[in-house]
Amino acid sequence: MKNILILLVTAFLFFGCSSKNPPLETVNKVDIQKYLGTWYEIARFEHRFEEGCKNVKANYSLKDNGDIKVINSCTQIKTGEKTEATGVAYAVDETNSKLRVSFFRPFYGDYWVLMLDEEYKYALVGSPNREYLWILSRTKTISDETKNNILAKLPALKFDASKFIWTIQD
Repeated sequence: MKNILILLVTAFLFFGCSSKNPPLETVNKVDIQKYLGTWYEIARFEHRFEEGCKNVKANYSLKDNGDIKVINSCTQIKTGEKTEATGVAYAVDETNSKLRVSFFRPFYGDYWVLMLDEEYKYALVGSPNREYLWILSRTKTISDETKNNILAKLPALKFDASKFIWTIQD
């Protein structure tokens, strides 16, 4: 019995702590005040909670307690129905580049800022497990040059650019 327990613990430590991907690096610092406001989704990895959406945008505002209020909205492509979800986020550390976000408390997800324009015009945000990735912009479109710069960085970050859904913004 003792040997089985040791084997299970060893297996957990080996498989549970190992990853096929290297650790994901974030930007050095995010000025939350500059990050607040509206961001338009340019592209995303598809997931259930945004399936079939266009005109996707997020608005971030600071709450009195220092947390960030998040309002995500979109329009269903097939029906034209507008949906909105309100959540909350908080910074994990003093860099503000790693956030925990929840729309269904007590469940939180990782929201890591991987690229950020110096003037906060666009951002690349993802999760360390590589399941979620978004290109966000202050405007409904980005230039081909910006898009290509972002896409060029994805292989080093171990994200598959072919998984992107390019968001319709009317």
